[in-house]
Amino acid sequence: MTEAADLLSVSHSAISQAVKSLESLIGQPLFQRVGRQVQLNAIGQRYYNDIAPALRAIITATESVTQQPQSNRITVNMVNSLAMHWWVPRVDNFQQYAPNVDIRLSNLIGSFDLNQEGVDVAILHGKTDEWQDYYCEKLGDDELLLVCSPELLESFDACPSAADLLTRYPAIYAENLRRKHDWSVWCEGNSLPVPKQNKNLNFIASIHAVQAAIRKLGVLVTHRLFVRDDIKHGMLVEIGTPVNNPHQEFFFVCRPEKLRNENVVTLKSWLQKEFTETPNEH
Repeated sequence: MTEAADLLSVSHSAISQAVKSLESLIGQPLFQRVGRQVQLNAIGQRYYNDIAPALRAIITATESVTQQPQSNRITVNMVNSLAMHWWVPRVDNFQQYAPNVDIRLSNLIGSFDLNQEGVDVAILHGKTDEWQDYYCEKLGDDELLLVCSPELLESFDACPSAADLLTRYPAIYAENLRRKHDWSVWCEGNSLPVPKQNKNLNFIASIHAVQAAIRKLGVLVTHRLFVRDDIKHGMLVEIGTPVNNPHQEFFFVCRPEKLRNENVVTLKSWLQKEFTETPNEH
């Protein structure tokens, strides 16, 4: 009942009243309550099977005469760090893949209503617990790695280990709730103690923490997609063993009906391709 109300943009009570009117017209109940759910009973299921083809024909005919030209603009939400370090370097690639699609970025944080915020697609960096009403498809794992400026390695006679770096240089922290496990997860995977925090090297946003690492202020545990291009262009180097983050993954999220939009499907296909390619392929 709730899903029907959302789809038709009417209240739950309006749907209930419509069902009562239909049952009154037919003269017998069509639904039964099972726990907290409402399901078609045997008569309702038979009635639905008989009228479904006619309903589909009505919907198809109505859409064919009322459908407006499909907009090529898609609003996509992703966190700032992913937008800056992953999306922007790939804009040209996407334009070549889908030259007619116009992507507009949104940078909302946390869970929110896609329709209310005017967002067509969200690239979720986290878990889907709060997105159960949406279509969610996993794009890839979240890999944590230790990075620093390559100039920090020049003070060592040989290529240093992660332990060597952490002994000589301070740790940079991104302190927001979404990043609070980064250092502990990576250190556990590399059998190293979690380093202490240092004044002036604790940042709310990952984008600032990455810039601090590039500026040779210390070493940072961050997410591979946030620094993949910085590593490729020699601004950062990776040290130690990368570790999959059990607290976060990357997902494609949208309302189920959005998958009828060919531009959304095109974007999803491109994202799947990008997330499955290895870092060296860019």
